[in-house]
Amino acid sequence: MNIDFLIIGQGLAGSLLAFELIQQGFKVIIMDNGLENASQIAAGLINPVTGMRFVKANEVGFLLPSAQKYYQKLELFFQQPFYIEKPMWRILNSTQADTNAKKRLNNSDYAPYLENIIESKQFNSSVLVQKQTGYLLTHHLLKILKQFFIQKQCYQQNLLNYTDIKLTSLVKYQHFKAKKIIFCEGYSAINNPWFSYLPFQLVKGEMLTLKNEQPLINKLFNYGQWMIPLDAYNFRIGATFDRENINTQNTMQARETLLKNLHQVLPETSEAQLIKQQANIRPCTLDKHAFIGLHPKLPQLAIFNGFGAKGSLQIPYYCQQFITFLSKNSPLDANVNIQRYLNHFN
Repeated sequence: MNIDFLIIGQGLAGSLLAFELIQQGFKVIIMDNGLENASQIAAGLINPVTGMRFVKANEVGFLLPSAQKYYQKLELFFQQPFYIEKPMWRILNSTQADTNAKKRLNNSDYAPYLENIIESKQFNSSVLVQKQTGYLLTHHLLKILKQFFIQKQCYQQNLLNYTDIKLTSLVKYQHFKAKKIIFCEGYSAINNPWFSYLPFQLVKGEMLTLKNEQPLINKLFNYGQWMIPLDAYNFRIGATFDRENINTQNTMQARETLLKNLHQVLPETSEAQLIKQQANIRPCTLDKHAFIGLHPKLPQLAIFNGFGAKGSLQIPYYCQQFITFLSKNSPLDANVNIQRYLNHFN
């Protein structure tokens, strides 16, 4: 069977890339191992201003509108919501945080993303109100896209065996002959014989889903970690960053840390019922930029990976740029093009 692209991995990167390629008329097969991936449990949080110093990345100016537009397109196509926009309350729990927040509010570059500072008796501190924040219903979106791919007869559940991939002018795998194979494997890319030279820096993350007895404020909260209200009573909190223990096992230490930090800020959640604890591995990278492009010596092989904790924000823009690169040979942004790591390849 002759196809244009064989995509490996049905996480957010592989799914959005496959959907867009199909919409543009390309013949695609998306292959996935069927196991839970990091995208399926990800919070999908989009927050343009982050960190202790409230920094806006330069790329937000084009990444955010692209993401908003793309998710609106998906919502229109499937006639259901996927991206939930809500204001975020960033709790300013130190004098330095308050100073940094006021500095950003006085900077016109931050006006689209920051509303104001309010005094909150509930938190006994100042709160920075952020806007254009929200979260993607990643698990739901991936489920809907999987159904779409199955209906299009372009989805296969299969455990990939690298040694069965045969390279000629095409890529041959099983009964498929593809012009290119695109690896969107998440953290599994460290085992990929062609792209393992890229400097991934994997990070384990754990998060909790809880149910509260009393109704919650319908806002996103950031207090060093995040809290997302799913409805009036159910919410998620997270996430831990563990660079040492790279596995998908839930830990009591992460649970206790997440709950302790939550209860300090929102004591009314102290009796909340734990519904679910989840852990997975983020495909972060050495320089915090994605890995996109063609193999240095084998142009039949491509990678679209390494979005780390910011996939919901970054993937829509870069999947469209990557498709234009693949179809029209237009340039990729230098900061994501894997050509930047040619010196790692040997």
